[in-house]
Amino acid sequence: MLRIIDARTGEPVEAAPVRRGLTRVEAHADGPGLTALRVLLVADLLVRALELGGTPVWAVLTGAPREAELRAAAAALGVRPFEDSRDVGAGLGEAQVIHVAVRGAGGPAAEGVRIEVAPVLAASDPDPDPAVLRLALLTRPRGTAVSLDTATRTEAHDSLLRWRRAVAGWARSPSRPVPADLRRRLREAWEDDLDLPGVLRVLRQVEEAGPELPDGARFETYAYADRLLGLDLTHDLGAPR
Repeated sequence: MLRIIDARTGEPVEAAPVRRGLTRVEAHADGPGLTALRVLLVADLLVRALELGGTPVWAVLTGAPREAELRAAAAALGVRPFEDSRDVGAGLGEAQVIHVAVRGAGGPAAEGVRIEVAPVLAASDPDPDPAVLRLALLTRPRGTAVSLDTATRTEAHDSLLRWRRAVAGWARSPSRPVPADLRRRLREAWEDDLDLPGVLRVLRQVEEAGPELPDGARFETYAYADRLLGLDLTHDLGAPR
């Protein structure tokens, strides 16, 4: 069960308090910059986590200046489309409303849960590969500011390249189920306040595990986690060695 820290109270709450009840995830973005893009990314990850738990989700974008530019950048980052709040009316009787906004920014406080996202501090231009930028943003808790310096971008680039090559190699072995312990640890991480760095730590442990973990199980574990991460870790399948 996914639990999220409500920024208004500092207390954890159930992201989907009603089983199979509709949850509205509303992203409040202030412009086309990297911090606004991070807000949409966090909202996208929240939607994915809820859907993996069987919760129907309604994703909405609210009040974004230069909206077309922001939507294009989000799509390049692998963020799935949000509906426009101006077109959706008063609501669909949702059981939960979760607002995702920049830390310290204004926004709705009367209803639902509030998730706050720390800013992105870009030391230089972001990496031209959107998947590298996505991974760089995933490596820090959402409440921690991200500095996209050379070291952070290089680490994300190298990890993504290494994982995609590894996944392509593991795919050549017979498939094996995701081990129950690994599945449990992945879900415990993302259901604990959407702990994406925790999910990445589990993947690193899978990468470094000994031969007792079959390559087919490694492949399935990475593919399973990527349903949440959205990093296209199977990108190199079928590529020449």
